[in-house]
Amino acid sequence: MPQLIESGVAYLALKAAQKLYSKATAALQPEEFERVQGVAQQQYSLETRVLAASEARDVMVPPATVEAAMQEIRGRYQSEEEFASDLARNGLDEVSLATSLEREMKVEAIMEKVGTRAESVSDMDVELFYQYHPEQFRRPETRLARHILVTINEAIAENTRSASHKRIATLATRLKKEPQRFEEQALKHSECPTALDGGKLGELPRGKLFPELDKALFELKAGEVSVVLESELGFHILRCDAITEASVLGYDQAKQHIRKLMEQKRKRVCQQAWVKQLLKKP
Repeated sequence: MPQLIESGVAYLALKAAQKLYSKATAALQPEEFERVQGVAQQQYSLETRVLAASEARDVMVPPATVEAAMQEIRGRYQSEEEFASDLARNGLDEVSLATSLEREMKVEAIMEKVGTRAESVSDMDVELFYQYHPEQFRRPETRLARHILVTINEAIAENTRSASHKRIATLATRLKKEPQRFEEQALKHSECPTALDGGKLGELPRGKLFPELDKALFELKAGEVSVVLESELGFHILRCDAITEASVLGYDQAKQHIRKLMEQKRKRVCQQAWVKQLLKKP
């Protein structure tokens, strides 16, 4: 039994280390390790209470479900040796990992069972939420944008300020005549990673770009290309591919999303109240 508890805590410590520090447990600093161990011990104690509750009766996890989870984890590694080695570094082996996964899934199933006790959400609840939270259903104007970037670096001959400006001015002249070539020119000439996607920045509301770029983008018409612009990154050319006007999401469009959010919230409240009562028991 002590070994089982130890491996269960090791699995929870592994998860906590990833969540809190994005590290493997073996890479933690002493104070980080201490915190992670404390979180894992606390979580293990709580899970033990959940598993001992009357609600845990008749809750089963099919072996096939555990095996599928094991295979998913195993598939992240290039070899069985690498998989086993990583488990060992974290105080686990295949048996203890499978046991920990089964325990975790059973706890989740019990919590789901408890969540079914939550008060149901009525149509009136949904409609009232929509009426009393109008700000959540306003959609700002957005622009589908692309850009070409030429950086400035005085240490590189072709990227001195004058050289970079000359290069992008040539592109701007070309694109003014043939704006449909923007993606091709971005792929060839842009010095931003977005070049691989034709310079695509995505669908943007106001305030997402540098102020000088943001102002220019929201003055463009759909399909229009900007003049040469400058930011702290260098010189840019923008194209506005499409404009989505500001709007308000209608009730019929929003009601399914509202219902789902309200159901999730009520389920969480129900689960939290149950856990609180569980912790009060001796």
